[in-house]
Amino acid sequence: MNAHYPYVLNLFYEEPDPDRWLPFDRYPRRVIRRLVRGRGRIGGTMRVFVNLCAGLDRLGARYRINDYGHIRRAPHELACVVGKPHVLAKIPPETPILFGTAGYTHPLDDLDAVIRHNIRSYLVPSAWVQQLHEAYWPGMTRVWPCGIDTDLWSPDTSIAKSVDVVVYDKTNDRDRTESGESLVSFVCAGLQARGLHFEIVKYGSYRERDFKRLLHRCRSLIYLSASESQGFALLQTLATDIPVLAWDPGGYWRAPDYYPHRVLFRPVTSVPYWDDRCGEKFFGTADFEEQFNRFWSKVLKRCFQPRELITGTLTLEQRARAYLDIVGAVANQVRPMEGTTR
Repeated sequence: MNAHYPYVLNLFYEEPDPDRWLPFDRYPRRVIRRLVRGRGRIGGTMRVFVNLCAGLDRLGARYRINDYGHIRRAPHELACVVGKPHVLAKIPPETPILFGTAGYTHPLDDLDAVIRHNIRSYLVPSAWVQQLHEAYWPGMTRVWPCGIDTDLWSPDTSIAKSVDVVVYDKTNDRDRTESGESLVSFVCAGLQARGLHFEIVKYGSYRERDFKRLLHRCRSLIYLSASESQGFALLQTLATDIPVLAWDPGGYWRAPDYYPHRVLFRPVTSVPYWDDRCGEKFFGTADFEEQFNRFWSKVLKRCFQPRELITGTLTLEQRARAYLDIVGAVANQVRPMEGTTR
């Protein structure tokens, strides 16, 4: 039994896997994918659920996963739907729900969802995302970032540093210089001109274990992403005690499905969890050279302590404890819980 929340949590998380061509063909397709591709990569939304469960385990908190039978028998208990939105339809309509953070990209995806599904509170991973959602769902959101496994993502001083800079590429076709050159090409040309050894990692095209090995071999990382709701790869890098030069252009949220025809929101950031221990930031091509020179000089002098940010506020245990606090607060607002500790 946990002091923060004495009941068994009702956790729900599923990745959508609909039939594609024939009824029930999702099952053989699932087997074939596993045989051809091997074990699938864990995406950001699944990582939220996996890390939450790992943190709850470390605290000794008890929970059920996808026990739809139990929630139908006890529909007035709180359902903690970590994600994704299609799971909401499987929950009894009278059941109070804590939803997120693996929910909707934007409230316009399903504007009346909070009423139709009896959502009592909606979790978002950072402050700017809360501001984005509050304009549509006022008073509904709470900020809760997921924790990072600081045992898994940790320095390994036994491995030689053979790479000066890892360039983490999460850009798209819009992220170009005034001359039309891609931002990645611009940055890599600058590193090449300085005679530095660098490697490029493209978002969505690597496995975590390979990324971790690369971090152990590198001295620093340049993070190229126009905005981040939390930024798992960035936080994993910081936890490994690798200093970061982050592109942080600010401005509008430029998600292609929303900007500029549906949503005009600003400001955003690519580093929602950050302080001076982590590294340096640059705005664009105009200040890249100056900021990189400052950053690289400090890297060589070992001036940064990025891991301290993660161990101080974003461990698995810290974020799981914060989740239990939120669950307790929401449950108390609903009604005294009728859960069991069996």
